[in-house]
Amino acid sequence: MKNVKVPTSDSYREFLIERLKDPEHSAGFIEAILEEKDPEPELLRNALRKVVEAHYRMNKLSGEVKQHHDRLDKMLTESGCAEIYSFVEFLDALGFQVAVTVKEG
Repeated sequence: MKNVKVPTSDSYREFLIERLKDPEHSAGFIEAILEEKDPEPELLRNALRKVVEAHYRMNKLSGEVKQHHDRLDKMLTESGCAEIYSFVEFLDALGFQVAVTVKEG
């Protein structure tokens, strides 16, 4: 990741939301959370919320995305993200890794 100086006049949260408006940064942010060796389920839910907020602030949050996020957040809350992290562990055992990239077009 590039060396980035955090502005002192804005809160870190605001700085992060601004950075997450960049699709490449959002993808890397989510991917980093999924790569954690000792995952903390709340971190994944929080990361997804912040990416959704960045999209909302850019007026890029459709009703469909909002509905998907609401369903996913409910599922992740109930399961503690167990399905996702089990899937990541399964892929790792097979010699694969999860990559989050920006969709073309």
